[in-house]
Amino acid sequence: MKNNEVINLLQQLITIPSISKEEDKTADVIEAFLKGKGIEVNRHLNNVWARNKFFDAAKPTILLNSHHDTVKPNQGYTKDPFKAIIEDGKLYGLGSNDAGGALVSLLATFLHFYDKPLVNNLIFSATAEEEISGSNGIEAMLPLLGKIDFAVVGEPTQMQLAIAEKGLIVLDCVAHGKSGHAAREEGINAIYQAMPDIEWFTKYSFPKVSKLLGHVKMSVTAMHSGSQHNIVPDTCEFTVDVRVNECYSNEEVLDIISKNVKCDVKARSLRLQPSFISEEHPIVKAGRDLGLKVYGSPTLSDRALMPFPSLKAGPGDSARSHIADEFIYLKEIEDGIDLYINMLNKILIA
Repeated sequence: MKNNEVINLLQQLITIPSISKEEDKTADVIEAFLKGKGIEVNRHLNNVWARNKFFDAAKPTILLNSHHDTVKPNQGYTKDPFKAIIEDGKLYGLGSNDAGGALVSLLATFLHFYDKPLVNNLIFSATAEEEISGSNGIEAMLPLLGKIDFAVVGEPTQMQLAIAEKGLIVLDCVAHGKSGHAAREEGINAIYQAMPDIEWFTKYSFPKVSKLLGHVKMSVTAMHSGSQHNIVPDTCEFTVDVRVNECYSNEEVLDIISKNVKCDVKARSLRLQPSFISEEHPIVKAGRDLGLKVYGSPTLSDRALMPFPSLKAGPGDSARSHIADEFIYLKEIEDGIDLYINMLNKILIA
């Protein structure tokens, strides 16, 4: 298959708004594209996937995954975010870099191997709601795929190998006091009750430090207390953003926090786990043999919801994600396809 086919597909996808939870039209296009190649396509909600021609349930299975939803365009755009303009070797448009370039590069890779005899199975999937970590995205699709041995997750990494990725916990904390009149010596100020816990979040250092991701990072990001100036507040609510390195599970981190603070602590979710794949894994070794470097990523992707080893790599640059006049170089896509194929060729072809 010629690369211009998938670049044309990406241009078509850019012209169709696909904000998270509103990806049905881009799912239609991806589904039709695969069917046009004579491939049996599966769909659940706005998640689309296909298996290689000679899929054998007795073989290990590799998942090639990226997402087709986008964030909303910000107000700084000077170009139409839905016009898919090519200028000076760049393809402009919302979702071109995050993660359209990776999506169509993985699709081209899947089509390259689709009808070849392989020692492993391949599944290509284009998933929804990645930008909001929604429950109707990859989390809803994975139970339908069967056993997955490992995944390549397409995100803009300049084709470098993100072998580790931080997880996320958002904590809602409540410190309690007792209301009273501010003019008299009465009440227990909940703000003062919260202050030692906030200081703990500021100063505590988790002992396990990742060589790739560094420390677990905790940041108090919002706070609310009180209703008027002359009443001592009886509650103080604050939010903590916790980025978890691969040395801990989210459950372990929450347990440590709960044992060290006096306030009530409730995690909004423990779903978004840190992830890691060994440098000795065959897919990582294949990438390093091609001169690619390994690193740890602080940003989330669909791999946070994958209970199996996964590698994040793809064309484009994370620094361009969510910016005005988002773009990807066409050469990045072409090079990305070649690198994906060369990496997987070492694993798929006996």
